[in-house]
Amino acid sequence: MIFRQITHDDLGCASYLVGDEDAGVAAVVDPKLDIDEYLHLARYMDVSIEHILETHNHADHVSGHGRLASATGAAIHIHREAQPAYDHEPFDDRWELRLGTVLVRALHTPGHRPEHTAFALIDTARGPEPWAVLTGDTLFVGDIARPDLAVDKEDGARGIFHSLHDQLLRLPDSVEVWPGHLGGSLCGGPGMDMKVSSTIGFERAHNDLLQEPDEDTFVKRAIHSLPPQPPNFKAVVDINRGPLMQNAVEAHPLTAREIELKQRAGALVVDVRTALQFDEAHVPDSVSNPAVQAGFGTKLAWVAERSQEVVFVGRDDADGLHAARLAGSVGITNVGGYLDGGMTSWREERRETGRVPRVDIPGLRRLTQENPDVQVLDVREQAEWDEGHIPDSVFVPYHDIRSVPEELDSGRPIAVICSSGQRSGMAASLLLRHGAENVLHVVDGGIGTWADHGWPVTQDGAGS
Repeated sequence: MIFRQITHDDLGCASYLVGDEDAGVAAVVDPKLDIDEYLHLARYMDVSIEHILETHNHADHVSGHGRLASATGAAIHIHREAQPAYDHEPFDDRWELRLGTVLVRALHTPGHRPEHTAFALIDTARGPEPWAVLTGDTLFVGDIARPDLAVDKEDGARGIFHSLHDQLLRLPDSVEVWPGHLGGSLCGGPGMDMKVSSTIGFERAHNDLLQEPDEDTFVKRAIHSLPPQPPNFKAVVDINRGPLMQNAVEAHPLTAREIELKQRAGALVVDVRTALQFDEAHVPDSVSNPAVQAGFGTKLAWVAERSQEVVFVGRDDADGLHAARLAGSVGITNVGGYLDGGMTSWREERRETGRVPRVDIPGLRRLTQENPDVQVLDVREQAEWDEGHIPDSVFVPYHDIRSVPEELDSGRPIAVICSSGQRSGMAASLLLRHGAENVLHVVDGGIGTWADHGWPVTQDGAGS
């Protein structure tokens, strides 16, 4: 039997290659947009990819089913309630697909989406019982899926409750759990683990929500403190349900002058280098979003308008091409290109650059004590803010910064803080883009570091 997990680390997505080496046949479950790894594995293992299985119409990433079907001729299978516009073979609950000695059994698990389906895997050469289940976006390691991306959140949570108790938790404890997402994905909650797999028995014993037997209580807990819905999730679903996309996003090299002209015409310039490199020197009015850290695509979808052209600035050409591929994975396709030669070429032409002063947590404490003009902007999420924040700080999540917040004076220093320095880097760049004059990037920690020093933290108020 062949079984491989393939991850898209930036988005926290997992896909699977399943098959029978002796029979020379395989299937890919939930393919990512970049299909090269599946093709390489198939060639290496001398199998033919004849089937593509989708657990559901994905909302967080663009599927590679169109490109993979074009490359291999494989048939696409998805639950009939998905109702996609492309050619496919619909199935129902308990449908089975045989891949040599491997049997794939569909377990309809609605909730996250009405068509959602998990796939139990049976190695008939070893026995009749499932040894693993591909749980998609219903059950994760340590968590469950969010219920609000397709239906009313309460209805979604009730659907997930029944899918768990009527389908997945009826499997033997020994069955391995291989989820559709790992920690960091926007499709799950804070309990989702970076661990790549688990078992039904371990999740039954240690996954907090699975231990809640009361449906109403489960629903209340499942919908409590849901993060904001990503702005492009409906557009991504439409792409995945629509006509098959067979081409990847392409990006072309641009000179510094071309970058400047595109920016004047309204393009968004996204700097994909590290936050430190951005802070030291960057193209004025560009936005910092490091592609070397997980979540690049998710953050990009928050700040890039779908109709707006996006161009990338990296350390070199490889950075720009990598960013373009990640952008395509979240449905950002209006890519104008990347700076040829990276930021070095911009500086070699002696063009104007911007910079962002950095301050660590002890330095921020000194600043706020010595200079009453310093304002603190907290750019974490609502649930984080509610747990504790610096007194008199202002709260705006990083992805909601569309101007300098009215509670802040754009002429006075603004220190931007989060939990680690990652989100605050992007937020600082957005403030500069919107006209703030003196922005400080708080680094090497965040609110937790501040609290660990014993400095004041409050839970009062929803803003300044």
